Amino acid sequence: MVCLGNICRSPLAEGILRKKTQEAGIDVEIDSAGFESCNVGDCPDYRTLENAKRNGLDISNLRARLFRTDDFNRFDKIYVMDYNNMRMVRRMARNEADMTKVDYILSAVYPNSKAPQFVADPYYMDIDAFQRVYDQLDEACEIICNKLKNNEQL
Repeated sequence: MVCLGNICRSPLAEGILRKKTQEAGIDVEIDSAGFESCNVGDCPDYRTLENAKRNGLDISNLRARLFRTDDFNRFDKIYVMDYNNMRMVRRMARNEADMTKVDYILSAVYPNSKAPQFVADPYYMDIDAFQRVYDQLDEACEIICNKLKNNEQL
């Protein structure tokens, strides 16, 4: 899971998918990362933490880290939240094989959309935006979890 700062969207997506896969008994490694070095080591944004808690999810143990080229080796799938995240991940891709692993997370919800669907960054928005992000990510992660459970291609 990748977003800009790894303090709002991607740690939330990590937490949601981790909880869903654990409850389904699916053994999979899930992590999140970002591109802003100023956030490395930080816990998720307090509004993300509060919103996650309201939705029954504790992600307070997560810490921001940078996306690394090695993540292409570590993970079978890399989900990004928006166009800028995709652009930055593409810059780091070493080859086409790396790029085949990358997709927008909302492509799980809108697989036939002609244009990519983005998860808006709630950082500069009101508190309601954090719930909208949660709802979008929860829906996408439910679909991803079901695909993992049924051994379907992500």
